[in-house]
Amino acid sequence: MNGRERVQAMIGGRPVDRLPLMPITMMFAADRAGVKYRDYVRDHRVLARAQLHTAERFGLDYVSTISDPAREAADLGAGIEWFADQPPAIVEDDALLADKAALARMKLPDPLGGGRMHDRVLGIALLNERVAGRLIVEGWVEGPCAMGADLRGINRLMLDLYDDSGFVADLFDFAVAMELAFARAQVEAGATLIGIGDAAASLIGPVPYRKFVWPREKRLIDGIHEMGCPVRLHICGRTRRLFPEMGRLGADVVDLDYLAPIDEARAAMGPDQTLLGNIEPVGVLRNGTPETVAAAIAECHAQAGPRYIAGAGCETVRDTPDANFEALCSYAHTTAAAAAWPPPATPGTR
Repeated sequence: MNGRERVQAMIGGRPVDRLPLMPITMMFAADRAGVKYRDYVRDHRVLARAQLHTAERFGLDYVSTISDPAREAADLGAGIEWFADQPPAIVEDDALLADKAALARMKLPDPLGGGRMHDRVLGIALLNERVAGRLIVEGWVEGPCAMGADLRGINRLMLDLYDDSGFVADLFDFAVAMELAFARAQVEAGATLIGIGDAAASLIGPVPYRKFVWPREKRLIDGIHEMGCPVRLHICGRTRRLFPEMGRLGADVVDLDYLAPIDEARAAMGPDQTLLGNIEPVGVLRNGTPETVAAAIAECHAQAGPRYIAGAGCETVRDTPDANFEALCSYAHTTAAAAAWPPPATPGTR
């Protein structure tokens, strides 16, 4: 099996030869390719080269165009602060929707209009050409809550959830319409998986999540499925109170941060949900040893069961030792997903 076949078989519930391997690598990939992160996020050719280098060096089953949350916001006109070797930051003090009335005047951006969204689409096309069907090519869009926070500012948005529900609904609906158009452009360019990042959703409770976020995430996921493309949902942080709702979304892969107990997620989401994660990126993957990393990924696998993809709880930290990252990769490369279930669980820290 090649990487694309392996991931597609796992999310389709079919037999696989070994565990798929899909850790998020952004600054880690840029550093291993010897490029500055500013160049990585601004030039799709640099990003593609770094992703291919990292996938080939460590035997990953996919390449990804995830880089930062500021692509859509930038194309809408938000202020972006740039750094030489760090991710760009949205200037929250000068949020594009500091004045809520601006939403009514906001136009959906063209994902092929020459901006930062277009650069990601070009990256998808280039990666699709280079991998020639061997690996999953992952596109990426912001989820409704994350996009709302990018445009409004996270603190203002948290208050809006209680003070102005009509505005929040309109803002999230705008975000979904924009992200569906962005996802379609990526699928047409060759993406074989679309990731949805909705980290801000972990900051709200189950009641506002069910009222505001879940219906829009569901619409986004269903819309991408209608394009013929599977979906990976990535919500950083403590999501355990959201597990039942997340499990009903229909995402093909659900990422779990290290703060989200994977055994509880399995119990809440059922045996057929493919889970990914959730080694602690800093405390274990970066600061541990190859032995503790191997123990941690084995424990995650044991708790998750056979519908599982190996990876960390979030982005692989840029200064993670290669030996530690290789230990994560080696576990996936040498471990059957279901043929010899359950795998031996080694006590350790996730």
